[in-house]
Amino acid sequence: MRTFRSMAVLGLLFCALLPVAAAAQVDVEPYVAEERFRDIKLSPTGEYYAASVPLGDQTGLVVIRRSDGQMTANFRFRRGTHVGDFWWVNPERVLISVAESFGTRDDPLPTGELYGINADGGQRELLVGWRVQTHQAGTRITSAKREERVAAYLVDRLADDDRSVLIAVRPLTRDAVTRVERMNVYTGHRTRVAVVPLLSADFVTDSRGRVRFAVGTGTDNISRTYYRSDDDAEWWLVNDERTSGRLERPLGFSDDDATAYLRVSRPKGPDAIVAMQVGTGERSEILRDATVDPVPVYRDGGGALIGVRYSGARPRLAFFDEQSADARLYRSLEAAFPDTRVEIQSATADGRHKLVLTRSDVDPGSFYVFDSTEKKADFILARRAQVDPRQMAPMRGIALKARDGTELHGFLTIPTGGAGTGLPLVVMPHGGPYGVFDEWDFDEDTQLLASAGYAVLRVNYRGSGNYGRSFRQSGARQWGGTMQDDLTDATRWAIGEGIADPERVCIYGASYGGYAALMGAAKEPDLYRCAIGYVGVYDLPKVRSDLNRVGRSASTWSEDWLGNDSALLAAASPNRLAERIKVPVLLAAGGEDLVAPIEHSTMMERALVGSGAPVETLYFANEGHGFYTEEHRREFYVRLLGFLSTHIGGAGPVRD
Repeated sequence: MRTFRSMAVLGLLFCALLPVAAAAQVDVEPYVAEERFRDIKLSPTGEYYAASVPLGDQTGLVVIRRSDGQMTANFRFRRGTHVGDFWWVNPERVLISVAESFGTRDDPLPTGELYGINADGGQRELLVGWRVQTHQAGTRITSAKREERVAAYLVDRLADDDRSVLIAVRPLTRDAVTRVERMNVYTGHRTRVAVVPLLSADFVTDSRGRVRFAVGTGTDNISRTYYRSDDDAEWWLVNDERTSGRLERPLGFSDDDATAYLRVSRPKGPDAIVAMQVGTGERSEILRDATVDPVPVYRDGGGALIGVRYSGARPRLAFFDEQSADARLYRSLEAAFPDTRVEIQSATADGRHKLVLTRSDVDPGSFYVFDSTEKKADFILARRAQVDPRQMAPMRGIALKARDGTELHGFLTIPTGGAGTGLPLVVMPHGGPYGVFDEWDFDEDTQLLASAGYAVLRVNYRGSGNYGRSFRQSGARQWGGTMQDDLTDATRWAIGEGIADPERVCIYGASYGGYAALMGAAKEPDLYRCAIGYVGVYDLPKVRSDLNRVGRSASTWSEDWLGNDSALLAAASPNRLAERIKVPVLLAAGGEDLVAPIEHSTMMERALVGSGAPVETLYFANEGHGFYTEEHRREFYVRLLGFLSTHIGGAGPVRD
């Protein structure tokens, strides 16, 4: 049985007669503590768990024997390097993909390296990747015999072959095409299986492990999708973005391989799932939500495609066959764990035991092993034991109209125990900005602020992902423009609904969200009472210049999404508009940030000081794009709560 975690209830005492509410102090510790485990997967026989473990600025992997809970293997990388993903490829062997990040606000990016390790910790091998020849991975791993400057990514675990997997291999040379190879998971030996005329391609296999689809781009950066009927057939171009005007991404096949499923963009609105009969090429749209894009759901976390998930106001599952065993299992788990998002992350080879992750707006994640024979789920552990879901504030989806009629969606979190009106409000734009989106899930910043008595508003402004290609593209070159107006309109909506006290509104964001926070203070000087920029960018000409130096792909991104008009970029740069900012500002940044270099924050600080605006700073020389060190995260949250309490009311932090 699950043992619920206990935590002192934080009382929030508001006095209706005072303009600023008095509240108990907030302990930041539950929001600072790291997750115990990020993901867990069962071995094919059920003998072991493999689990990724956050370790500050890196992520390691451990293997634990289920029978006695003993750790039998562990693996970690150098600073800033993470276990991107991992897979049991047979009962004793784990394959690990490597990723790197430049701070906590960065999603780790795959490096294209694959490692292998046995459940007992033996035969640690760097199997493929660009660092194979340099031996600089920060471990004692012996490199594979074949040395080549390539990046590799798992395509198929090959259920009928315990010693091999299929990988996509991308040479790290200009204009080299991507190929598929069969790789031995013990030695790294590789043999070629397929080549496609694309520089950067992803592949989809059928139930027999045959490479059937390839999708990617060429030198013109135009998306193309290819199909072939079997291993010996020629590639057939089934979609060219230049002529069709749409994107098509193959996702998987039906169990009999007669039907292929594709995610297809539309001129307006969200993407759809289209079924293609591979024998005739006939297509039909079978699944589409009115608001949000579909995300594929695979059997047992890695098998056949069985349906999709829609991340709307609440997550919703839709299956190709609602009467299938997979659909019935998911529906029974949803009934057993109401008000949660249920994911089957892995399963034993016989299908009896399944590793289930449940998570929600108030729960960072809890792991269970479900026995499909006995129909019971045993609790394993919580990702963050310090967080008590019963004390967290629920999040609800909202919809509103922007000034030009565009429909916007987002989330509102109201502190527990209050009336929900006349509250101090923190507007929290997400980073990215393009393709990133806020969803119904646990967010530690949101919960920290709600515990201090603040309503928290998160809106998916245009440019965000999840609402169709046209919505995402509508944010192109709109830094400080319609993307910013969407945040303004959402803020005014919250005031108009009576949720927010118009005299107590602050805007706080990280990365692009930091830009939006300072731009909001400059563009709407009467709307916000303070602004907080965390690892933000504030000078757009510098952003463009830095991207153009990186290489062709970054320069293309800059042209398409940022634009190259120097005057317009300068006019949309908060550090060049500092004279318009009259409210207090808090800036936080890391000296090793490669995404949003600290120069952005120091330039913003100098501009604010020069214009006479009150500004506070928190800089750590050895942090990157977000603070990893526990002491630094604690200090940031203490400063954040203290700053907000001073300027718009609410609870301050517990101080030592």
